[in-house]
Amino acid sequence: MTILSRIDSPDDLKNLTTAEIKILAGEVRGEIMRVVAQNGGHLAPNLGTVELTLALHSVFASPKDKIIWDVGHQAYAHKILTGRREVFATLRQQGGISGFPKPSESPHDVFATGHSSTSISAALGLAKARDLAGEKHQIIAVIGDGSMTGGLAYEGLTQAAQLRTDLIVVLNDNQMSISKNVGAIARYLQDLRMDPRLHRLAEDIEERIRRIPAFGEFTAQTMEKIKDGLKYLVIPGVFFEELGWSYYGPVNGHNIALMQRAFREAAARGGLVLIHALTKKGYGYPPAERRPQHYHAVAPFSLETGRALTPRTPASYTDVFGQALVELAKEDDRVVAITAAMPEGTGLTRFAKRFPTRFFDVGIAEAHAVTMAAGMAAGGLRPVVAVYSTFLQRAYDQILHDVCLQNLPVIFALDRAGLVGRDGPTHHGLFDLAFLRHIPGISIMAPQDERELRRMLRTALAAGLPVAIRYPRASGLGRQLEENAQVLPWGRAELLRNGYDVALLALGTMVPLAEAAADRLSDQGISCAVVNARFVKPLDEEMILDLAHRTKMMITLEEHSITCGFGSAVLELLAAKGLTGVHTKVMGLPDQFIEQGSRAALLEQYGLSVAGICRAVAELHPVRVSG
Repeated sequence: MTILSRIDSPDDLKNLTTAEIKILAGEVRGEIMRVVAQNGGHLAPNLGTVELTLALHSVFASPKDKIIWDVGHQAYAHKILTGRREVFATLRQQGGISGFPKPSESPHDVFATGHSSTSISAALGLAKARDLAGEKHQIIAVIGDGSMTGGLAYEGLTQAAQLRTDLIVVLNDNQMSISKNVGAIARYLQDLRMDPRLHRLAEDIEERIRRIPAFGEFTAQTMEKIKDGLKYLVIPGVFFEELGWSYYGPVNGHNIALMQRAFREAAARGGLVLIHALTKKGYGYPPAERRPQHYHAVAPFSLETGRALTPRTPASYTDVFGQALVELAKEDDRVVAITAAMPEGTGLTRFAKRFPTRFFDVGIAEAHAVTMAAGMAAGGLRPVVAVYSTFLQRAYDQILHDVCLQNLPVIFALDRAGLVGRDGPTHHGLFDLAFLRHIPGISIMAPQDERELRRMLRTALAAGLPVAIRYPRASGLGRQLEENAQVLPWGRAELLRNGYDVALLALGTMVPLAEAAADRLSDQGISCAVVNARFVKPLDEEMILDLAHRTKMMITLEEHSITCGFGSAVLELLAAKGLTGVHTKVMGLPDQFIEQGSRAALLEQYGLSVAGICRAVAELHPVRVSG
């Protein structure tokens, strides 16, 4: 029997010896590797936090003591140790456990996470709730060095210093987030890592200062000034101490005994304590240690070879975007690219290598990325902000106030728009049309395939306006790419097939499904017009109104929430023109947070499939239509 098989809750760790916990660390690491190799998921960050997690749960008493995991993509060991060992094999599967902390899943998941830099603010809120209730328990936030590049983390740190409550922050410093960390804070943390002996030296100097007896004019106040001056020279963590935090570290995050000691001392000390733990991303699996970026988030793969198990597919939209942007930058030296800590994920690594002085990784700081882009545009450049749809939500005010109000030519390349699969509700990009469409001055496009994505990039650059282009986390359709992409007619949809019974107005990824449904319906005597909408804003009003008059029946299709999206825009147009007699159905994702699952399964579940479209036509058309 393994030690892991006996662990059903954190309480079961309390009676283990240090040697047994070390053995358990290997068993937990093996279970994470086995399940992630089968299901896919965040491998390297979770391998790096196994010992840290064991130390946390062996010292503190979850769920009474509350642990908040920033982002949450390093919490797999936490899930295994908190009663989910037997269901861990369902990780990220439809109906299974989430890849991120989820309060509805376990009382040990006290706060839902999925986006970065939120843990300190959330932990501070929980701490004040504890204080006002007169309760006594520990609040611990675990935040990575990558998340510490986000401004929200510092808002939490400074507010905590003002409120002065008991709070522990564990800085999990693995020297690498998804991509190489950037900025002054990253350099500061690197300096702290270089020589952990500095902390011991600092303690020794302070102790010697305290032992010198005061005499004459050499007052205690003078001593304090001297001590403060020496702190700036020798004490790692002085930045945090000046913010009002007691700093411990750096500590080897893979040494369970050292981490346990640090946690016990922090709890005994009280107040605001920051523990700086050094860990290695991918620890214990050599391929992930060598290539932590590659193994940050993986599809199913072979543990023996480290190679993905998925078959070769056409180039992804992400790759096509990256190549197209390089080509545009060759033609126009005003083109610059900006990412928020995701050069690999957004396809910008090729651009960064080809144009290093025109590439900017701002760290996990989406709001700053957008306003910086606005400044660049005001200075005559043509910035392209490449960002996941779900992360652009963090920069709404900057889009509205800094870009669109000034009508600045910033292009937003929205990767992972629509369903993203097993990362679930924190990462689905289902709301970008809703929070962008109502902003005056912005234009929005969505390509039906990778060839059209290239055309839309060139079109957006030529427009000289704020433009957003949304595209999916998916492989392309294998279309032959043009050597020189053409500029699309502005605001014009494409009529792919004429028809007289029903008009299928499809956006982006829904276009191929609409065409396939029209083929099936044609066999049943239903004549369908199929439109590749291309533009959500401005709409091609002329084409939509013409089809409305001719067919009297319309179905809009989008991989987006049905609330405030493309279909809503069409309904607003019909209402404004007084076309109340047109039977219209909006097809998209329902007004709810969508669970995890494969993209294909979720599309089928919510009716965004050929059969689902045929069923929708049957509801509108008097002729019987079979799915």
